[in-house]
Amino acid sequence: MTLNNKQRQYLKGMAHSLKPVVLLGQHGLTEGVLAEIDLALNHHELIKVKVAAEDREVKTLIMDAIVRETGAVKVQTIGHILTLYRASEQKKITLPRG
Repeated sequence: MTLNNKQRQYLKGMAHSLKPVVLLGQHGLTEGVLAEIDLALNHHELIKVKVAAEDREVKTLIMDAIVRETGAVKVQTIGHILTLYRASEQKKITLPRG
């Protein structure tokens, strides 16, 4: 799934007031963390994940792995915060067209 600019801007606006739902700690990206992210995406569709990695390259690799493993779309990253979107069975967010 890919988002066009209008949809991405819409989701950024919705995500502005959200707090991170999942925080990656010192153990990094584990199966448990991925399961939590998956559950949060199923429940909320739009979530923020805080990746507390010191090294920029490591942080980028972790964020890419999260996107790949969850099948979500990266809406944006600001600092250590990754915003993800994935539509669930019961659609909660209606994206604007085109």
